[in-house]
Amino acid sequence: MRKKYIKNTLLLIILFFGHIQGNEIKQSLKSDYQLIFHKDIKTVENLSDMLKKGIFYKRVRSNSFLYHFEKEQKDSLNTSLGLSLTFQSALYKNFDLKTAFYYSYGFTNLSLDEAEYLKAASDLFDKRKFADTEDKDLAVLAQAYIRYSGINKSEIKVGRQLVETFYTRSNDTKMVPNTFDAIVFSTKTVPNTYITLGYLKKGKLRGDSHSHSLFVYDENDDSAMHKGITYEKLKDAGKSTDTPLIIADITNRSIENLTINTAYYNIEELISSAMIEGNYKIYINKEITVIPGIRYIKQFDDQAGMIGGAAYDGKPNGYKDPYSLDSRMLAAHFIAEYKNFKLNIGYSKVFDEADLITPWRGFPTAGYTRSMARYNWMANTKSYRIQLQINQNKTGIYKDLFVQTSILHTDADEDKGFYDENYYYLGFIQNIPSMLELQWRFRLGYQDTHKTDADALDARFELNYLL
Repeated sequence: MRKKYIKNTLLLIILFFGHIQGNEIKQSLKSDYQLIFHKDIKTVENLSDMLKKGIFYKRVRSNSFLYHFEKEQKDSLNTSLGLSLTFQSALYKNFDLKTAFYYSYGFTNLSLDEAEYLKAASDLFDKRKFADTEDKDLAVLAQAYIRYSGINKSEIKVGRQLVETFYTRSNDTKMVPNTFDAIVFSTKTVPNTYITLGYLKKGKLRGDSHSHSLFVYDENDDSAMHKGITYEKLKDAGKSTDTPLIIADITNRSIENLTINTAYYNIEELISSAMIEGNYKIYINKEITVIPGIRYIKQFDDQAGMIGGAAYDGKPNGYKDPYSLDSRMLAAHFIAEYKNFKLNIGYSKVFDEADLITPWRGFPTAGYTRSMARYNWMANTKSYRIQLQINQNKTGIYKDLFVQTSILHTDADEDKGFYDENYYYLGFIQNIPSMLELQWRFRLGYQDTHKTDADALDARFELNYLL
């Protein structure tokens, strides 16, 4: 069976490369894993040309993970090989469509009984399929939506899509992105303002080949999902197990040099959250700028706490009110930019109330104290991070070596079952100068907790060939 999948994977890649034409850079990949498409969409006069004059984007990808634990746990080495094919149609009467198919095959030194040690590498293949059959492949139509852009400075997308907002992200750090079955409306009709409104019915995690409920732990088993919100508990409480996620994002730049971001999500009769953030850019001279910023989040409990508890792991020991998910977070950062250097000093504090619940790959501490694979939005947690970036750019083509390094200290509440830690991170990205379509990434993270079974090295190496 394994040889069959390896053979099929190699065959797909051979066929994939067989249709490569030209050396034109059609797409590029930013450091945050968002793709930039460089081809303009053509406008056509008939439905047939809408498809005929569409654009195909191709991506061959490999991602490898090494986890080395200091004690008690089993080391793991995992790698994957896969591809994706994206089709962007031409524009016909203000309508266009996009589809994206992804395939991945994973390799691991672990058996099914040792799957708990896969950690983030479990998303290299369909983890549910692996649990049933031990097969390590993943094939899915992760994007399939139609867009209408005939409204002034606005667009609406309907179908399976990437939804990039504060609370929801594609977070495409493995082989397949996090996507949603949704209706999303975006507009710039209000001066100096960008608004996104979304009705998200289902989600598809990175290691899943099917869509499922967005706020039921039995189906959404993301590591940040509230483990106390189970199918059985929701049914017992008389709540729907298929409630949609409502989101709103607003960015306003009406005041010169000031950017105000607000965001909101709601799971009806369960939980909601609101965020406001301000960043003010100060020009010291032509080469130096500084940006002080602050973010505040307020989480509102609407019976989810009574069902699942105040802790996202479903075990609210040590919480002041173990049955309430009302909570708050305050974060601040100071960013200094000089030429190709960017320094970010950040702080965050989650109040001693309840854990923040955001299981759709949007991280509350992102841009402040978020580092690779770190969750630091549990109650009564303070975090401090200093991060340096060199050679960042907005094109997604890193001719010069991009470097990002950071030190994160998390002061956690041990009475709640968490522990203090230091986390050291170093990452590199570069496009091969003689072949800009090929980009490599190497990331290292070391978790230092002084706890017997927690200290670990997380090493990741990735190749992306974009056509």
